[in-house]
Amino acid sequence: MDVFLIIGVIMGVFAVVVGMIVKGANVAVLLNPAAAIIILVGTSAAVINSFPKKEILNIPKIMGVLFKEKEKQDVVALVELMVELAQQARKDGLLSLETRIQDFDNRFLKNGLSMVIDGIGADYIREMLETEIEYMEERHRAGAAIFSAAGSYAPTLGVLGAVIGLIGALGNLSDTEKLGHMIAAAFVATLYGIFLGYVLCHPFASRLKRKSYEEIKTMQIIIEGFLSIQAGENPRSIKMKLIAMLDPDERARFEKSNAAPEEEEE
Repeated sequence: MDVFLIIGVIMGVFAVVVGMIVKGANVAVLLNPAAAIIILVGTSAAVINSFPKKEILNIPKIMGVLFKEKEKQDVVALVELMVELAQQARKDGLLSLETRIQDFDNRFLKNGLSMVIDGIGADYIREMLETEIEYMEERHRAGAAIFSAAGSYAPTLGVLGAVIGLIGALGNLSDTEKLGHMIAAAFVATLYGIFLGYVLCHPFASRLKRKSYEEIKTMQIIIEGFLSIQAGENPRSIKMKLIAMLDPDERARFEKSNAAPEEEEE
């Protein structure tokens, strides 16, 4: 479970509730079934009308990706692995890497290494692996787009809910005692819509995009590493190339873990 995401949601709810208390508003007004129906059902209807059935049915899976703390590939360890494979290939030849394939759980890594060992051309390997990245990125983009769309629809439906509430309130002007409560309740739908859109849906979309970026970066390191190994580049040159693809904090961690002096590669 992604604890920080849960904390973020709780903080969002906390900010609204405490803010209302500080302003002297009645928190009980938030318990508004009519507003919840307008926002949740209305937003769901808008999303269903915007995306094909296949993508809608993937929402539970997307939610799992969003809330589950997936074990990420350590890119620092990945660069170290690529340098190790380059050293082995330089010493014992590319075919010696065949014994390493079963050591890996990463399917993308295994496929890339298999193609390198099989002697497939570099251009074809790059095309195949980048095509896989492209289609994976499109799937991720579609998932994030659902939440982005929901985040755009929800606030507008909040305005619709407020209008409906005001219609009900103004239609009962004879009961002045309840009029103020009815007007306050009318704007709860707007609050729901803004909260759903800007505290939940848009941030969820951003988080999915970030998860996609991290996965794509890992795959790009694998591609560059394997193509450099296939080209017979010096392991030290490969290391320099792959280090350049790391973020500054990852680069610092790599340098720290490889601080011991190394022998010059021939």
